[in-house]
Amino acid sequence: MSITILQRSPQGMRSIKLKNRYLYSVFGALVILPMLAGVSGYVFALKKAQVANVEQVTIDNWKQELADQWLELSHAKKSSEHKLNALAARLGMMQAHVRRLNAAGERIIKVAGLDAKEFNFSQNPAIGGPERASISKSANLSGLLGSLDNIDQQLDSREQQLNVLESLLMDKHMGVERYISGRPIKKGWMSSFYGERNDPFTGKPAWHAGVDFAGKEGNSVISTAAGIVSWVGDRYGYGLLIEINHGDGFVTRYGHNKKAMVKKGDVVSKGQIISLMGNSGRSTGAHVHYEILKNGRNVNPTSFINRRSKG
Repeated sequence: MSITILQRSPQGMRSIKLKNRYLYSVFGALVILPMLAGVSGYVFALKKAQVANVEQVTIDNWKQELADQWLELSHAKKSSEHKLNALAARLGMMQAHVRRLNAAGERIIKVAGLDAKEFNFSQNPAIGGPERASISKSANLSGLLGSLDNIDQQLDSREQQLNVLESLLMDKHMGVERYISGRPIKKGWMSSFYGERNDPFTGKPAWHAGVDFAGKEGNSVISTAAGIVSWVGDRYGYGLLIEINHGDGFVTRYGHNKKAMVKKGDVVSKGQIISLMGNSGRSTGAHVHYEILKNGRNVNPTSFINRRSKG
């Protein structure tokens, strides 16, 4: 097979015959080269896609590792906050314990007639002296919690010792006057009993932890036993409240006062005027709300009100 190509020239028409080998070469050039180019382009595109895929996988791995690290950091932060909250709660309990000890110490000073300047519970004790470096380089959480438990036990022990000492001193100085009996007023009448009643504000059943004695505003409110004033001030629901510690775990409360006639730390005798009747706090009129507590729990004051005084 051959192809004749006619070409015009100044000398006339010329003919060029292409033999088979030339035809194959031209055909190969026209067909095979584009195919090679296409294959090469495909291979290049495939390699490029593979590289891009590897890069994407690497980026995804980095993102996952970063997300895992953020998750670990979040867990560590929550764990630290939980431990700090536990320590803060423990510290708050110990601070309250120390305040109770300070109050007991101040009451004992009053009863025993000690020098308040020498035994000042409102200031830190004077300490000092040379110190050496601790053997332990750092404190761990379990060791710190163990130390706090130990200190808490010591505070409990000291509080019990102070309470016993306080009771002994009050027995010595007050004798039978510490016996709780009688009414906390000189004039007036019992207007509400201890126990369940209808709340005067909501009308719904509610527990009344004391008894109420009504009277004229400004009437005298008296202590039903000798003791030490442990609280004078406003308290939610009670209005102006006076609290007296009588030792042996007994405390009396007198609420809704108009004016206090004593201050915290005062030693009061049985029958002493401690306040003027008022209408402060959650109250519907002039009266005194009277409570008795034994070891922190309310008891019914009625039996104490009705019993005779000793001596």
